[in-house]
Amino acid sequence: MSGQDTANPSRLYRNKRECLLTMPASATNAQRIHRALRACSVRLVATLPETWLVEVVRLCEQDPAMLLVCVAKEEEAVGIAAGAHLAGERAALLMQNHGLLQSVNGIVSLAQLYRIPLVMLVSYRGSFGERDPWHAAGGRATEPVLRALSIPYELVEGPEEIEPRIAATFALAESSQAPVALLLTRGLMWED
Repeated sequence: MSGQDTANPSRLYRNKRECLLTMPASATNAQRIHRALRACSVRLVATLPETWLVEVVRLCEQDPAMLLVCVAKEEEAVGIAAGAHLAGERAALLMQNHGLLQSVNGIVSLAQLYRIPLVMLVSYRGSFGERDPWHAAGGRATEPVLRALSIPYELVEGPEEIEPRIAATFALAESSQAPVALLLTRGLMWED
């Protein structure tokens, strides 16, 4: 692929794999996230892969200590993570904020109702710096929806925040027996 091709955002890719291989997701910060999940003894990661999280997903998939479960829609991931918790395993969800919005029913009627400590790592599309207009509406709704559901959340903007915030998220989710979210910002997950 020539440099001219990679500079053209409207370039059409031959297949999904070629497209994902050219996404400028931060490999360094993905490694930090994966390392933090391992440090928290996460055994199961449920996800619907998306571009900002592609490197994290790849690392989890290659890790023999983790089971990666790819779902067709994010609400399924809520049920899978809840099942892992009930079986005594630590789980994490990797999702885009649009997936978070799509999975509200599962979060409310399963995780909140039955007091499941659900840890959600959410790529925060549609916030400042977003270049894709289709993500803008979801970005505006993400934090208001989390507040409306009384789900504690924090934004992770710098690499030095990754490990302590992920550990703190698991601690809060387990002590409160409730869902908690980390919003992974563009500056953290994307390398322009």
